[in-house]
Amino acid sequence: MIFSGLDNIDLVFVGTAIAGIAILGFATLLNNRKSITNRTVFWFGIAAVLWSFFNYAYQQPGGAAQITWLLRLHAFFAVWYAFFIFKLFYVFPQEQISTGRIYRYGLIPAAAVVALLTLTPFVFDRVVLSASTGRIAGASNGFGVYLFGLFVVGSIVAGPVFLFRRWKRGALSPQQKKQVLFVLVGALITFTLHIVYNFILPAFFGDTRFIQYGAVFIFPFIALTSYSIFRYHLLNIEIISTEILAFFLAVATLFEVLGAATISERILRGTIFLFVLLFSLLLIRSVRREIEVRRQLELLDRELEQKNAQLEDLSRFKSQLLSLASHQIRSPLAAIKGFASLITDGLYGAVSDKVKDAVEKMRNSADELIGLVNTLLDLRKVDEGKMDYQFARTDLLKLVSEVYELMRPLAAAKHLVFDFVPPEGGGQIAVNADGAKLKQVVQNLVDNAIKYTPSGSVRLAAAIRGDRAEVSVADSGVGIPESLVPHLFEEFIRDERIKQQILGTGLGLYIARKIAEAHGGRLSASSPGEGKGSTFTLSLPLLRSGA
Repeated sequence: MIFSGLDNIDLVFVGTAIAGIAILGFATLLNNRKSITNRTVFWFGIAAVLWSFFNYAYQQPGGAAQITWLLRLHAFFAVWYAFFIFKLFYVFPQEQISTGRIYRYGLIPAAAVVALLTLTPFVFDRVVLSASTGRIAGASNGFGVYLFGLFVVGSIVAGPVFLFRRWKRGALSPQQKKQVLFVLVGALITFTLHIVYNFILPAFFGDTRFIQYGAVFIFPFIALTSYSIFRYHLLNIEIISTEILAFFLAVATLFEVLGAATISERILRGTIFLFVLLFSLLLIRSVRREIEVRRQLELLDRELEQKNAQLEDLSRFKSQLLSLASHQIRSPLAAIKGFASLITDGLYGAVSDKVKDAVEKMRNSADELIGLVNTLLDLRKVDEGKMDYQFARTDLLKLVSEVYELMRPLAAAKHLVFDFVPPEGGGQIAVNADGAKLKQVVQNLVDNAIKYTPSGSVRLAAAIRGDRAEVSVADSGVGIPESLVPHLFEEFIRDERIKQQILGTGLGLYIARKIAEAHGGRLSASSPGEGKGSTFTLSLPLLRSGA
């Protein structure tokens, strides 16, 4: 049996209303913590819960001293209940509003003084108990009760007046006017219930049975106020479900309190009820935070998609620009190179050595520009995945030997020791490759080694490691800073120390790595440190016999 008869039905209604007020006030705060209206609803809810609790408590049987203090605490929170009613009407439905000096330096201190006064005999001196029921039958009032009544009534009346004046001045938007209507309807219901059951029936009919139901009377006001805020801020179904669950969980725990057989058991279960209510509020906050984080992630995801789309558009534009510019530049450069060759070959007559030297430099510059154009075209093809490969059985050892012979004059011009180390036993190193593209990779590695080695040596080696073929290029040059090694194969990455002395685009290794990966291979770099040389290694899968 949960409770006996209907003896505790009043506690069911009051406890349910208190749980609902607390949950709605907390949920309203979480809906928008920056809004002064939402914060005021929250504090009004706190004041209403405490006022309702002591309003119920001082109506129960007990000792005279105990009930006197419960009545004083009821009056103390009545002051703040009235204060927050006024403030709610004053700020609703604004998110930010200036309260003014009268509010800060007049009303707040007045509320604090009156509230403290209620805890003294100047408002309620003592109570008179009914001999038959042990409940309060009356109270001996001090002169401060008039100040208390004036503040409470004045605050409750002044609040709607301020809101009405703002409405009349046209300071509210159509949406805000709809919100205000819900608040006014809630206030009308609550104030009507208070007037009927807390004033008319006790004063004119001597019926005090309904005074303890103050929490039930407040509930319509805070419910409609919260709804007026929620309906214009879409709530996630998970939040609504959590709030409903929290409400019914608190109510179910309240019924456990009513089923207690002894006072100590009721105190224990009452404490559990408070903890369950607190847990319910924390659960609502946790779910709301999770949903807010999820919404933020969704917004970031949409922003990321937009940024990615913009980057793709820019990438396509870059590729089109590179393709157009490269093709448009390559043809004039080829013509320049051709005419330079005709001049040096004497087709236009004899020219001096000085002119030949100038024309030769012109042709070399044209070759460099054509190489740059080809690099840009390769970059576009690599980025778009449109590099054309003609895979076939290729002898890697022969390919590396050709690169060695091709690059020997370049190393000799810098007086470098340039060695080629073939694998032990010689023979073929068969790989499945596009010979021209793979040759481009090895040539780029050797060219870089010679370029970044002011003096010393460069060694080109080929070897077989298990089921893979390796080509390594080691030099005794400037080395690679440790911080640069992880980024060496990215676009437009160059060593800041020597980029002014040695020209380059920072694209060669990036393209070489992409070509190596297209062959199922890997391209790596290592260096003992600055000034200690470096080693680049190309690893490729061997072609199985008979393939």
